[in-house]
Amino acid sequence: MSDDTIRLVTIGRIIRRRGRLLIILAVVGALVGYGTSLLLPPRYTTSASVLLPGAWEERELLTQAEIATSSVVVDRAAAALHWAGVSGSDLRDRVSAKAADGNIIKISGTADTPERAQQLSDQVAQQFVTFAARIVDENTDPDTAAQFKALQQMVVQTNRRITELADAADPGQTVESVQTRTELAKLRTSLQEAIGKLDQADPAADKANMVVMGLAARPAGEAPPTRIQLIAAGALLFFLLAVIGYLTAARMSRRLRTPPEIAAVLGAVLLGSVDVPDERPAHRPEGRGPRARIRRLLGVDARWDTPAPRTSGDEAGRLIRYRRVCARLRDQLPSPRRLLVVVPDGDEIARRAAGQLVAEAEGDPLLRVVGVSVSQPMVPDRDHESGALVVLSAGNWTAGELAGVADACADAEHEVVGIVLADPVRVRATRPAGRPRPATAPLLAVGDDAKGSSG
Repeated sequence: MSDDTIRLVTIGRIIRRRGRLLIILAVVGALVGYGTSLLLPPRYTTSASVLLPGAWEERELLTQAEIATSSVVVDRAAAALHWAGVSGSDLRDRVSAKAADGNIIKISGTADTPERAQQLSDQVAQQFVTFAARIVDENTDPDTAAQFKALQQMVVQTNRRITELADAADPGQTVESVQTRTELAKLRTSLQEAIGKLDQADPAADKANMVVMGLAARPAGEAPPTRIQLIAAGALLFFLLAVIGYLTAARMSRRLRTPPEIAAVLGAVLLGSVDVPDERPAHRPEGRGPRARIRRLLGVDARWDTPAPRTSGDEAGRLIRYRRVCARLRDQLPSPRRLLVVVPDGDEIARRAAGQLVAEAEGDPLLRVVGVSVSQPMVPDRDHESGALVVLSAGNWTAGELAGVADACADAEHEVVGIVLADPVRVRATRPAGRPRPATAPLLAVGDDAKGSSG
């Protein structure tokens, strides 16, 4: 197929001509999504936040997030929850943690009810804080911690003694007393700053004081994918797959659409194209049986990839095209002018065009119409004909099928003298003023009546 297959107009043509089938497939996809939602129980997710005071590097925060979802923390949370039939290994896939801005670890829990999701998040956060504090306590040297506490107490006592000395100093306004009180005030300020720095320098003070920032919020809705999302995704997926399938089939199609391609395969010249009114039987061939009824029900009994028929002029203008083809045949063929008109089976447009050619020729040239199966082409042996005229519509046959028809004509000793393309057109509502000519039903030579060998 040409590059037209990737245009939006082609997608619009698929939706317009295969709308019924696409709707049915979308409904099937929605049912599949609904069935999937029944297999997947509803899930609810919520998060609890844990604040880590102090200065933390990014890699340390990532480590803490891994600790929050470790088996030790999750197992302790499972033991504290006492959920029947739920162990720590069952909860590991339902708990996640990530480091957020501001030294915050967000711990998320997923469960089958909003209450359980909230309980799971809160319990894991609490167990994480407890476990992290225990790790800090175990990794702190007792002697170092005791010396640090003693140093803090000594500094506090010194600060208190300086305050007492400042209060007991000479309250007079002599230079010595003012200088003494000023020096004591400076020393006290320095000690207070030292106390603050000592508190900040405590290796376990901040990292052991993690805080759970309130209870997790109870989730108001299901976690994705919800049932509605699965139904919508199934319908959209089936719809898109159908459209993509049609586009792929159209791209891989080998049907010939242009007159030069058809003429090259058949090895003959194009004598002209004729217009055939586009009627319902021309594109929706009658069929019986369950398969035909199903195709009509699904709306796939007509081709979708054929372009919309153009609007034709009046009947007189259409008949002129037939007469011009007949005139070219008279100029090209010697007397007596007799031709075998070959029409592929199943090409209703071409069959009607051949019938109109027979009517317009009026015996000069004398045309005999035969239908040829493209799957097993067989053409009657040459009798008094001067050659074969192939009538077909574009876009319906592959190069291999038309080559088989040409080989069948050559095998029956019929030279293909020309090609006539039949184009479906829309007829205007106004009735033509010219003389109407009913199409003569052509004589079809097919089946056992056709003599000759297959090509």
